[in-house]
Amino acid sequence: MAITTREGEHAYATKPAKILAMKDLTEDTRYFKFKFLDESIVEENYKPGQFAIMSLPGVGEAVFSISSPPTRTDFIEFGVRKVGSFTEALFKLKVGDIVHLRGPYGDGFNMESLGGRDLIIVSGGLGAIPLRSVLLYVEDRREEFNQVFFLNGARSPADMLYRADIIAMAQRGIIESHLSVDKDDTGEWPYHEGVVTTLFPKITDRVVSEKTTAIICGPPIMYKYVIQELLKLKIPKDQILMTLERRMKCGQGHCGHCAIGGRYTCLEGPVFTYYDVQHIKELI
Repeated sequence: MAITTREGEHAYATKPAKILAMKDLTEDTRYFKFKFLDESIVEENYKPGQFAIMSLPGVGEAVFSISSPPTRTDFIEFGVRKVGSFTEALFKLKVGDIVHLRGPYGDGFNMESLGGRDLIIVSGGLGAIPLRSVLLYVEDRREEFNQVFFLNGARSPADMLYRADIIAMAQRGIIESHLSVDKDDTGEWPYHEGVVTTLFPKITDRVVSEKTTAIICGPPIMYKYVIQELLKLKIPKDQILMTLERRMKCGQGHCGHCAIGGRYTCLEGPVFTYYDVQHIKELI
């Protein structure tokens, strides 16, 4: 998939895509599956962790992380939380309706460079949306990676995205998953209760720091404490990868919305190593 502009096209040219499927993931978050009307667009790839801009004529546009992997070229998927006028309009659409997409933007996870390594993937809340692309990439090319640990946290069982899919991947031996919720009021949650960092003791004795890369995405407060746990495990700072997709806006470095400490997040990121940004406190 390459939504990016081709020679002779305007930088803001969009590509129409049809809604193939949609379903509610939580009370306010919905899965969308699209197929481009121009089928030649699927000939090129993107990286997990990149994002696209979705637009609706007469409504506006918004930035969303891509949740499908480049290994699956017949469609493109997103997870969208309803939070404003654009997403209100998007949620009113039906299967078969058309939206317009452009991108991909930013620099994502270079999965090929991680071949032969162990992975610790840590997700919190909506962070599961971009990290789903990483997980599905791993599933499709499982022989390229060693141990893959997935630590996933959510506020409650009802808020955990892709829960059934994650459990199914673990049952098939694709990943080793550990799921946690901050609080369970149902009394029926069969897994861990507590913040996501309380899951680390479940994997600590099997982490080999020199051959491990960590991948993180979640709410801002999560990064500080997850990074502390990873440093305790002696994961090298240049092997702690984080996506700061929440800062994305125009995707082309024009609006300045994402500029912090002289870095344009949308151009240089949203994926950074902890080594690169450890001294820019506002960035994390």
